[in-house]
Amino acid sequence: MFRASLMSLLAVAVLAGCSTGGSSSKAPEAGAANTDGRCEASGAQFAIGKQATPALVEQARKASGSQMAHALGPNDVMTMDYRSERLNLHTDAQGIVKSVNCG
Repeated sequence: MFRASLMSLLAVAVLAGCSTGGSSSKAPEAGAANTDGRCEASGAQFAIGKQATPALVEQARKASGSQMAHALGPNDVMTMDYRSERLNLHTDAQGIVKSVNCG
């Protein structure tokens, strides 16, 4: 009887040690793009001052962790809806990126 109780207690202790107790509070490393699809504009700051080519837009999208990205010129029509997974690269008339933001 004692041996069976001891084995049960040991099994419970082992299982309790494997439990995570819920969510992890581990934050992503600085400079690393997030992986949940939400935009982090700070990751795309490198694009400012560069020509907004399709390759640069894609590189900025990946660096920001966004699901989508686009370049917007000074006269381009833009929607007013906010989308946390979208990166916007705002350019001047020559296509040079002047600012980046999410939405």
